[in-house]
Amino acid sequence: MTDGLYLVDAYLREFDARVVAASTDEVVLDRTTFYPEGGGQPADVGRLTAGPDRSWTVTSVAKSKEGIRHRVDGTLPSVGQAVHGEIDWDRRYAHMRYHTCLHILSGVVYHRFGSDITGGQIYLDRARMDLSIPDFDRNVAEQVVGEVNRVVDQDFPIAVRFVPRDELARNPGLVRVDAQLVPEVEELRVIDIQGFDAQADGGTHVRSTAEVGAVALQKIENKGARNKRLYLSLGPPVRRPA
Repeated sequence: MTDGLYLVDAYLREFDARVVAASTDEVVLDRTTFYPEGGGQPADVGRLTAGPDRSWTVTSVAKSKEGIRHRVDGTLPSVGQAVHGEIDWDRRYAHMRYHTCLHILSGVVYHRFGSDITGGQIYLDRARMDLSIPDFDRNVAEQVVGEVNRVVDQDFPIAVRFVPRDELARNPGLVRVDAQLVPEVEELRVIDIQGFDAQADGGTHVRSTAEVGAVALQKIENKGARNKRLYLSLGPPVRRPA
């Protein structure tokens, strides 16, 4: 299996690894900071290199039983080959900011309405979240986004922690999606917006709510009798990473 370095440090842009499997146009590495598509967050892209003369463009990344698969162009590196990886940082950081934005939104909706989320998707320039809340209109949506921006302005620190899976029985509020979607793992990875909210999640996030920047409501769509879809966009971050 592949050691997902992004699970501990989302700001790690480069890494060294070794190829443990290769077939067709994909390689599996023993460790990686490339995020594999999942949970509404797109995969990272970037490149692998081996010395000064060999390089491969990484065009998509996905999980598999064998480990994390990196789709690359050209002749594959051989099993056992040492490689150096580098992600497209601007793309990753945009996804991190939007993912944290959706977590804040989820926290606001959970604490205000007791509602979970029914879906979400992250893009480079926007994000959407699906909510199941009755009597949810533009006025309520604007109030919710206003609360999201107040959380951003408070510059809460954000930490990653790992808890035993049985913690979920004691604190079911850690999961805001269908519990059946939670992977069968011994430890849950929790994104803790300290002083505000904590949720189980496998994606990448910024270190502070101020890095999210100002949140704007783009539009609302009805997706059924109760389901509402909100589209959000972000301004520049108040604080940038060092």
